[in-house]
Amino acid sequence: MANTKSAIKRIRSSRRKQERNRVFRSQARTFIRKARTLIDAGQLDEAQEAVHQAISALDKAAEKGIIHKNNAARRKSRLMQRFNQAQGL
Repeated sequence: MANTKSAIKRIRSSRRKQERNRVFRSQARTFIRKARTLIDAGQLDEAQEAVHQAISALDKAAEKGIIHKNNAARRKSRLMQRFNQAQGL
């Protein structure tokens, strides 16, 4: 357990940030999972909208510093690659 006031405050503030970050990280994962499921099922019209939502969620998470920008770029690239392959491009 932390002894100093500043350490106790850092624990409180880091927990607040952790809760806030969890929302964006979870949201991005959910959209990616939904998009991949639709792509694998062959429902490309719905998948296109889901991919758009996933990319938007990843961009927001990267912009806020929740995930690294290269991590977001890599995930977007893999998702688009899978989508394009399903379309036959």
